[in-house]
Amino acid sequence: MNILMTNDDGFDSPGLQKLACLLRLEEKNRVFVLAPDRNRSGISHALSILSEPIRLSGLEEDSWSCSGYPADCVIVAMQGGLPEKPDLVISGINRGANLGTDLLYSGTAAAARQASLWDVPAVAFSLARYSPGGDSFVGDEIYNWDMAACWSADHLEELAAMWKKDTFINVNIPNSSGCPIGTLVTWPAFKRYNDTMTVMNAPDGKLWCFMKGGEESAAPEAGSDCDAVSRNYVSVSPVIIHQTVLKELCPAAPDYAAVTRRAVARRAVAGPDGKKE
Repeated sequence: MNILMTNDDGFDSPGLQKLACLLRLEEKNRVFVLAPDRNRSGISHALSILSEPIRLSGLEEDSWSCSGYPADCVIVAMQGGLPEKPDLVISGINRGANLGTDLLYSGTAAAARQASLWDVPAVAFSLARYSPGGDSFVGDEIYNWDMAACWSADHLEELAAMWKKDTFINVNIPNSSGCPIGTLVTWPAFKRYNDTMTVMNAPDGKLWCFMKGGEESAAPEAGSDCDAVSRNYVSVSPVIIHQTVLKELCPAAPDYAAVTRRAVARRAVAGPDGKKE
């Protein structure tokens, strides 16, 4: 099987490199690594190939860094930039979770979404930044990359088998010192970030805006991806890649193109003014 591995943390990210190394041990796999040449976290589904050429740098056998974004990497791979077209796309393992509303911003998710737009099975892997049951940030050196890579390699076939057309499989692994206690099929939670911004007058007369990340909060939904990871389960979410409309405002929309309002979940996190309650 031809496997494309990419990410949004950059080519040198330990999550990508450790998983690629494990998958290459299986003779049935040919693993291509095509990943951004720098950190592209939070870039979402941005494309640079529309405005400038993509530059690939061969770094080792079947491995290239890319001047573009995660979605660009998948487009290049599918449009002839690699010796073989991939049968499966893996995005990650990301440094930090991609849970709930994170999927709107995530370059990791975007690469998997782009693959599915080409009808290629895609799995996005992320390793949570927080320890299960805790609320303390852990430094990069404490990320349990070996556990996450082993778990991902061991479960790759069953995750790929879950894939259906118009979806990608979003996987979040708790940053446990041991192994997760199990796997749950989940849905993306509704999250709020409670960030703050400081605006300063610069000497050149321009305004400088600095964003400080706040404490994240998620709707207390039993069975959501946030809930699963907080209880030391691996969260596996089959995510639809297409945009949908709100059923109550567009009642003629077919079921596959519409959703119902998640008002209860939203009120559990934010009040009517949008602030955390």
